[in-house]
Amino acid sequence: MAVDPAGRARLAGSICIVASAAGFGAMPIFGKLAYAEGVDLPSLLFLRFALAGGLLAVVMQMRALPWPRGSNLLLLIAMGGLGYVGQSFCYFAALQHASAGLTALLLYLYPAIVTVLSALLARRRLSLPRMLAVATALLGTGLAVGGSLDGSVLGILLGVGAALIYSLYILVGERVTPVTGAMPSATVIMLSAAMVYGLMVFWQGPAFPYSPTAWAAVGGIALFSTVVAIIAFFAGMARLGAADAATLSTLEPVVTVVLAALFLGEAVGGWQLAGGAIILAAVIVLARSGEATA
Repeated sequence: MAVDPAGRARLAGSICIVASAAGFGAMPIFGKLAYAEGVDLPSLLFLRFALAGGLLAVVMQMRALPWPRGSNLLLLIAMGGLGYVGQSFCYFAALQHASAGLTALLLYLYPAIVTVLSALLARRRLSLPRMLAVATALLGTGLAVGGSLDGSVLGILLGVGAALIYSLYILVGERVTPVTGAMPSATVIMLSAAMVYGLMVFWQGPAFPYSPTAWAAVGGIALFSTVVAIIAFFAGMARLGAADAATLSTLEPVVTVVLAALFLGEAVGGWQLAGGAIILAAVIVLARSGEATA
């Protein structure tokens, strides 16, 4: 039986977002390995974006892809130099004032924020299936992150700030990426973020990797958790829209929990298993939905 083009596009978009979630979800595992080898945060993020951006710039040159220009170029630079840098700063600062569980849960408010803002910008009503999918995914995330939900007011504000900045980043990317292309967009964003973190490293001094394990961890972050993850996300968002792409991305904490159990020996409790199952159910329902995207 033939599958309609819209259904094929949604399936391809869903696969891209799942691949993106796997890449982003693996990043904390690579990060812990790098931290254990003495790499500090600014140095890690500088290498992440510089290596990924440099690699994509080479690929763009080999494929003769055009670089973004004009207002789109400025928006992409802002997405990298302000959006990505601001989001990561708020997130890691929140970890100093709130538990990891609460910080992760606050960050994953972004699918709900993106869904609401996307509907407002498009001036359309939110359907009941989409609202239920977002609410279910958020509930599953709350169970999957587990742990203590303690935190100060500052930690909560920083966590919400990370979610808001990332939501705006996604909505801007939804409008710019179809015009400039996923790879050129990702390249400019990563190089812009690398410039900002490079200035931080220059200011405080570097703490670069010195062991093969540390370089392997940094390479994993740059290639799998950045190049693959960002390009796959933009490609999926172009097919699904920002709202559904953000909701499907709630698979990220499930990936993190599973990989942490496999490679770091972290325990997985019953609530985390239940949360992962709930997220998977929401993702399957949303991926099979034929509803028009924002």
